[in-house]
Amino acid sequence: MRSRFYNLKIPTTGNETRRAEIVVEEGRIVTVDQPGTGDSRLNDDLVDLNHALVLPGVIDGHVHFDDPGFTHREDFATGTRAAAAGGVSCVVDMPCTSLPPVTSGANLHHKLGIISPKAHVDFMLWGGASANLLDEPDWRDKLAELAQEGVASIKVYMLSGMDTFRDLGRSQIRQVLQETERLGVPVGVHAEDRDLVHELTDWLQKNGCNGLLDYASSRPAEAEINAVNTMRTLCRETGARVHIVHVGAGRALDVIAEAKSDGLPMSGETCPHFLEFTAEDLVSLGSMVKTAPVLKSAVDRERLWEGVASGELDYVATDHAAGQWPEEKNTGNAWADYGGIPGVELMLPYLYSEGVRQKRITLERLVEITSSAPARFFGIDQRKGRIAPGFDADLVIFDKKAKWTVRAEELHNMNRYTPHEGQEFTGRVRSLYVRGERAFHRSRDGRESFSAAGTGQWVRRQSKVA
Repeated sequence: MRSRFYNLKIPTTGNETRRAEIVVEEGRIVTVDQPGTGDSRLNDDLVDLNHALVLPGVIDGHVHFDDPGFTHREDFATGTRAAAAGGVSCVVDMPCTSLPPVTSGANLHHKLGIISPKAHVDFMLWGGASANLLDEPDWRDKLAELAQEGVASIKVYMLSGMDTFRDLGRSQIRQVLQETERLGVPVGVHAEDRDLVHELTDWLQKNGCNGLLDYASSRPAEAEINAVNTMRTLCRETGARVHIVHVGAGRALDVIAEAKSDGLPMSGETCPHFLEFTAEDLVSLGSMVKTAPVLKSAVDRERLWEGVASGELDYVATDHAAGQWPEEKNTGNAWADYGGIPGVELMLPYLYSEGVRQKRITLERLVEITSSAPARFFGIDQRKGRIAPGFDADLVIFDKKAKWTVRAEELHNMNRYTPHEGQEFTGRVRSLYVRGERAFHRSRDGRESFSAAGTGQWVRRQSKVA
């Protein structure tokens, strides 16, 4: 059966929208018509959207759903339910916060067997290259396996706190980049200067500096800037596609922008928490906003918003990483408190409310940073990221006038805490369709429904990097 969605508007240029009707068949968009001009059939399933704004499904390119191995924090069922409620039709899960880490084809399929029956939305998987992997003589073969299996990208850390996924030195990263350039997959980099952070951390702890602001002092902006400069040099030397994840420092963004202007294949992403909060919020919110990299200054925050608007930053992703609440966020030791913020459910409404509504970005740019740009980066832009014929019918039914207050208890991930508690947003997801099937719906009386677990599908990278 075909479905015809009508009484809706879709984004065009700037903040403009146009009325449209969308015909969906077998999970794909068949046509996007002007109202009343398409091939209407008597047996079409008609879906009246009540003049809602329809956006392409969000692709959150950076989530930690911790499954298998750390499911006291999150699992794929709760993570993808939260994603659906936030209009996220495809998540891209990191390789490092599951056991075993996704550093080989065998580990990837082990993970798939566990998470696939739980998924409420579509998903991709990052592969990883850790020091643990590079200790193995056949690491290049395992990296090739991941590329052949269609992983979204390869993740490396310049600074890691995980024994199961240790960070890489400069020469090791160069070796990985040489391989990924040959294999045609990009590399996402956690970019912080290991030596600088370790030196500062040792000094602060030896001198009894144990507050959250001391933790922040151990990871200054210079740690990001130094690391991104190193990656710019390695990008130039190898020609590999390099992407800096969770950019928090404005001057680190400047380095990425300079690399782009020099024609290097380098890009970056930032996160909603870097666009909203600063290091000062560590005083009032405590470890609720402890992350790595850490929150920076108001000047950094404004520079990141500039980068989001200008295209110097390619897209926004959440780095969704929930700790066990409240135990892991309130250990009594700022150094030991878990670093991470859950965010997959709030990204789209946040960016619409604080971005579009506050005139920091246009509606057109919102679609770019949440859908079409991540689709390009992950090599699925012939299938996802647009409302156009031939594309998956991933549709967000968005009520742009809805005013609502964020309450952690009403969210859907496993550990429900948020630094946005009590904040009022304008704009809320009413429904999400994934490949034409409704994955989430919130009725006017507040009742909610979700698609069955296991309806989400694994999506493989379709194209090599340009």
